[in-house]
Amino acid sequence: MGNGTTLQHVDVLIVGAGLSGIGMACHLTRECPSKSYAIVEARQALGGTWDLFKYPGIRTDSDMHTFGYDFKPWKSNISIVSADLIKEYIDEAADEHDVKRHITYGRRVVDASWDSDTSLWTVTTRPETDGVVADGPTDEDATVTCNWLQMCSGYYSYTEPYRPDFPGEERFAGEIVHPQTWPDHLQTREQLEGKKIVVIGSGATAITLIPAIADLGAEVTMLQRTPSWIFPAPNKNPIAIGLRAVLPEKVAYNAIRKMNTWRTEMAYKQSRTKPEKIEKMINKLVAKKLDGSKDMDPHFTPPYKPWDQRLCLAPDGDIFEAIKDGRADVVTDQIETFDETGIVLESGERLDADVIVTATGLSMLALGGVVPVVDGSPVDIADTFTYKGFMYSGVPNLGTTFGYINASWTLRADLVARYVCKLLQKMDENASTRAMPVADPDMPQRPYVDDFSAGYMQRRVHTFPKQSDRDPWTASQSYSHDKKVLLAADADVDDGVMEFSAPVREPVTA
Repeated sequence: MGNGTTLQHVDVLIVGAGLSGIGMACHLTRECPSKSYAIVEARQALGGTWDLFKYPGIRTDSDMHTFGYDFKPWKSNISIVSADLIKEYIDEAADEHDVKRHITYGRRVVDASWDSDTSLWTVTTRPETDGVVADGPTDEDATVTCNWLQMCSGYYSYTEPYRPDFPGEERFAGEIVHPQTWPDHLQTREQLEGKKIVVIGSGATAITLIPAIADLGAEVTMLQRTPSWIFPAPNKNPIAIGLRAVLPEKVAYNAIRKMNTWRTEMAYKQSRTKPEKIEKMINKLVAKKLDGSKDMDPHFTPPYKPWDQRLCLAPDGDIFEAIKDGRADVVTDQIETFDETGIVLESGERLDADVIVTATGLSMLALGGVVPVVDGSPVDIADTFTYKGFMYSGVPNLGTTFGYINASWTLRADLVARYVCKLLQKMDENASTRAMPVADPDMPQRPYVDDFSAGYMQRRVHTFPKQSDRDPWTASQSYSHDKKVLLAADADVDDGVMEFSAPVREPVTA
């Protein structure tokens, strides 16, 4: 995909070179080696989230034995790791499967149109620089056609984080930063030591950031309106270490992956059926870590059940260690106004600050903002039903990757990639060039993700497809369920609602 209006054809076009996109490419290489593919990435590097975020301490909050790919064992005894190690892992997978030569960087997909006569998607890409892309057509637009389009662009906007306006913020003489656009000049001990930093928010980003900048000498306070459930977990699993010592690497990895997946799913199910038991366990662990240095109520007693919002993970209880040592503090209150030197709270207390961090969340974005056009008609994804959590009713040959909210993203990304490969193989067997799920429009409707009250989800879930109360029209949050639906030997892609067909005339490719 060079400059100017060029034409390229591939069997599969993957949008996004992050964890999901690279994983999809690796699965294609392994399971559909005859298929040609290309990857288009808007940024200038692979890695997705793990290349985008630059704030101190950025890491996964899932263990790498489940966050890693099912085909590539995680070789370290450390489970929760930093972004640079995750990106290194993705980079290795790309090298091992010869993926990099298929990637075109610095181009954003701005249009995708399906033509039923040829069973082709025509995808237009446009140059992007520093997150900016032209509003209209340019001489540098490029076009690629494909039979299958796989969107691996994540679930949030890379260019517009969620950032509410705060009263009086224009008066603040210090610096206001968002973790998604963290500046280079706030990275090192020399740059941070002695600075008063207030972090607004109590989600996973804040829980990650606070101990990291406290370690770099900042005087940091977490200002939260509502506390989150924070689970302190050891960063080394002795069972995993023991298995790796006595079993072959791949066997040990699969066993640890299975064990951790089962434990996570059981914990989630218990939090739904017996929340008081999970609450008691977490409270006991947190109280032990704090050791009386901070009151549990109101700072660590959320008014909602665990997993009504995503559970935050604190490896080795790092944030509690920072609070106990006096390197960090937590204040539970609401903002009345910013002033010249900090934040005035509704209680009358004030927090002095040199830097205010708005760890206020992400802006969800379906399909990377692309509006698919089918035979000349734009499709509002919100008007469709999700098919097995990765396709859309009435939209042919279009898949998307959306991980779990209650478990590792990659668990589902692997399942989707493997199912797409099964579907492509089935189409070859049937000499079909189109696969389109057809839904009953009178089915009951539910949000794409329900029973999950996190703000980032509630703000934008209405822009995602609907789900129903029956398979295959659900977006399950259960890996064991999805494994049966997507991966089991009897999980036939020809399930009665998938409509297969061949083109009216042969596609013209260049």
